[in-house]
Amino acid sequence: MLQLLKRRLQGEREGGFTLIELMVVVLIIAILIAIAIPTFLGARQRAQNRAAQSSLRNALTAAKTIYTDSQSYTSATPAAMEAVEPSLTYVDTGVASTAQNTVSVNDSAATTFSAAAMSASGTCYWIKDAASGATAGTTYGSTTTAANCTGTDAAGAALPAWT
Repeated sequence: MLQLLKRRLQGEREGGFTLIELMVVVLIIAILIAIAIPTFLGARQRAQNRAAQSSLRNALTAAKTIYTDSQSYTSATPAAMEAVEPSLTYVDTGVASTAQNTVSVNDSAATTFSAAAMSASGTCYWIKDAASGATAGTTYGSTTTAANCTGTDAAGAALPAWT
């Protein structure tokens, strides 16, 4: 104790950080957080959108499996699709998708399958597959203004590319 008092009287300082130095460190950390939070939120929204798109791709694979067996998409009912791809929840044609793992299917056309899934970010994604005809192939689309995110909407929609 006496040595400590002797050092203080002689003008020696104890090691440590000044208030200014601590404030500079806090400011640097605050700037880094301000940069990181918007980046994180953007990545979260993109991940939610990709999850809905992935659900639709899996639903299309299940529908194509059923089409291969029966040569008709009318057999791709929610119950039949759940037997093929049980990781998703399927709802009937006119029922809107409310979550990225809930797929609204349209099984009313023999050669065309369409489905929709609502992303957690609020974007509705659609997928449509025509097995034959002049428009044969798979098309994708999305919208943020759809009132209902249903397979019926997907069947009749002009489908811009996924973003």
